[in-house]
Amino acid sequence: MILTLAQLDQTAGDVDGNLKRAERAVADAAERGADLVALPELFTVGYFAFDSYAREAEGLHGPTFSRLGELADEYNVGLLAGSHVEDLEASADAGYDVPDDDGLANTAVFFDRSGDQAAVYRKHHLFGYESAESRLLTPGNVLETVPFEGFEVGMTTCYDLRFPELYRSLAEAGATLVLVPSAWPYPRVEHWQTLTRARAIENLCYVASINGAAEFDETRLLGRSTVFDPWGTPLASAGDEPTLVTAEIDADRVAEVRAEFPAWADRRDSL
Repeated sequence: MILTLAQLDQTAGDVDGNLKRAERAVADAAERGADLVALPELFTVGYFAFDSYAREAEGLHGPTFSRLGELADEYNVGLLAGSHVEDLEASADAGYDVPDDDGLANTAVFFDRSGDQAAVYRKHHLFGYESAESRLLTPGNVLETVPFEGFEVGMTTCYDLRFPELYRSLAEAGATLVLVPSAWPYPRVEHWQTLTRARAIENLCYVASINGAAEFDETRLLGRSTVFDPWGTPLASAGDEPTLVTAEIDADRVAEVRAEFPAWADRRDSL
């Protein structure tokens, strides 16, 4: 399977402009043969545009989420729609299951090749360090995986990388590929690279981190989107400029590595 990570530039609060960038990236990725395209965290509004969260929020049936589904269908790709600010009340009114019937969430949606919403992930761990996210948003409480092209795909978001139990839970649920849309800023380059790689090594599965490449006032996202294989080896990566990162990954590789190296079988869950 060909996986492409779209490391996008963003303009704070400019959902229309940021969506157009995403549209071009998905089109380019599809033209290059991508089966699955993944977008960064809050690429629509811009992670640090906190004042825009409430204004730009919408339910899962809203125009932004709908347009992202149309992109998947139009280009016949799986699409991890990074994340957008979800209006939980609007989603609840439309019949969706939500963690709370009020407030906002940082929500990623996995669309299948037909543009249908195959899985929804609301960020579990909300960032409070020099960020308003934990004050403005409601955390998610559901983990799910979705089958795609022989993989079982799980999702987490950015700050979740610091909580390894989340990834073990996904691996226990069968995940063989975990996608991590993010808005990870300078200066924590070593944290970004080490934590993502560690999650792959610990669980002997593919982990792909999709970061933005944008600047918000004095904060700059560090890019470096990377696809790690089950050994923790980087298959493809980038610097900090907007680009597409593409890797060919093998659905059978996880089982092969786990059979060769026994750490997965040796874990003692009872402890």
